[in-house]
Amino acid sequence: MTSDTDDDGARSRDVFRLPGFAAFWAAASVSELGNHVTVLALQVLVVVTLGGTATDVGLLNATRWLPYLALGLVVGALLDRRRRRPVLVVTDLGRAVLLGLIPALWLLDVLSLPVLLVVVAAFGALSLLHDAASQSFLPRLVPRSALLAANARLDQSGAVAQTSGPLLAGGLVTALGAPVAVLADALTFLFSAVMVARLKVSETVASAADGARRRLRSEIADGLRWVYGHRTLAPLALSTHGWFLCNSMLATAFVPFALLGLGLDAFGLSITLAAGGVGALGGSLFSTRAGLRWGAGRTVVASRAAMPLAWILIALTPDGAGVWVAVAVLGAGQLLHGFAMGLENANEMGYWQAVTPDAFQGRTNATRRSVNRAMIVVGAPLGGVLADAVGYRPVLWAGAAGFAVVAAGLAASPFREARHGEPQGTPRSGD
Repeated sequence: MTSDTDDDGARSRDVFRLPGFAAFWAAASVSELGNHVTVLALQVLVVVTLGGTATDVGLLNATRWLPYLALGLVVGALLDRRRRRPVLVVTDLGRAVLLGLIPALWLLDVLSLPVLLVVVAAFGALSLLHDAASQSFLPRLVPRSALLAANARLDQSGAVAQTSGPLLAGGLVTALGAPVAVLADALTFLFSAVMVARLKVSETVASAADGARRRLRSEIADGLRWVYGHRTLAPLALSTHGWFLCNSMLATAFVPFALLGLGLDAFGLSITLAAGGVGALGGSLFSTRAGLRWGAGRTVVASRAAMPLAWILIALTPDGAGVWVAVAVLGAGQLLHGFAMGLENANEMGYWQAVTPDAFQGRTNATRRSVNRAMIVVGAPLGGVLADAVGYRPVLWAGAAGFAVVAAGLAASPFREARHGEPQGTPRSGD
C-alpha cells in the first residue's frame, strides 16, 4: 500500500507511472463509456420501446439509486472492514450479468416497466458496493499528494466517455434497438473486472481495538460525525446534496423535453449529451491547474456558479425553430454544464479523499453518496411528475434556480477557503 505521507510525484500530473494506476484507469474508463451507453439506451427504451412518460423516466432514474438510500450507510461501514479490490471484481461481474438480462427478457417478450425496474434496482445495489469501494480504493493505490491529479485523469477519460458514449448509444439504439444496446455496457464491465483482478495492491484491514469488532451502529455514527461535523466537508456535503436534488429533476425533464417537446430523435439527443462530454473534457484539463492555483474551495464554488447559466440557456431553447437549432442550443447549454462539472469534480473528490483518513474512506464515500442518491430518489420522480403536470420548461427554470441557491450557499461557507494539501483531521469515535 502506498504511504499517505509519500510526497514523491506530489506535483506530477503523469500519474500513469504509479504502479497499478494505468490498469485501474483503463478499467474505470471503459466501464464509464458503457455506462453512458446504458443511461441513454434505458431512457429511450422507456420512452420509445415501452411507450413511457416523463414520470416513468423519473421512476427509472429513482429506482437505480434507491439502494443507496436503503443500504448506503451500512455498506460504507462494512467496506471499511474489507479489502476493496475483490468487491470491485465481484460487482463488475454481477452488473454484466444483470445488463445481459435486459435484451434476453426483451427477446422473450416479457420486458415491461416493472420488470425493468427490478433489474435496475439490483443493478443499483451492485453499483452502490462498487462505487463506494472504488472511491475508497484509489487512496490506497496512489499517494495522498497525487489524488488531485489521479482524479483529474479519471475525469478526463470520463469526459471522453461522456462525449463518445451518447453518440455510440445513439448509433446502437438506431441500428439495434435500445434493449440490445445495453449489451455494450455488459462487455465493458467484464473488461473492468479482468483489469482490476490483475492489480497487485497490498490491502490491510484495520482491526478493532482490543481484538473486538466495534458495533456496526457505532461505526456508522462515526462516519456521520466525520462528514457532517467537519468544518469544510459538512458544507460541501450539504451543498452537494442540494445539487443532486436539482440535477436529478433537470436530467429527468431534459430527455422527454428533447424527444417529445422539441421533436429530436435518439441521435439528435445523443449529440446534445455528447456536447456535455466535450465541455467536461475541457474542464477536466484545467482542473488540476485551477485547483492548485485557486484552491479546491474557490474552484468548486466557481464551477457551481456557472451551472445555472447553462440550464437557463437550455430552458430558452425556442419552439418551432427546427431540429438542428434545438440541437445547437441544447448542446451549448450542455457544453457549459459539462465544463463546470469537469472543472469541479477532480477538485471535490481529491479534497474529500485527501482530508479523510483511510479507515474512514468507505464510510465517508458511502455516506455522502447515499444521501446524494437519496436526493435523486426524490428529485427524479418529482421532476417527472412536475414535467407531466406543468410542462418541461417550468421544471428547467426551477432546477436552474435551485443550482443558483446551492452555489450561493457554498460560497458563503468556510469551504470557499479550502485548499489542497491540508492535513488530515482526526475522526472522533463514538462511545
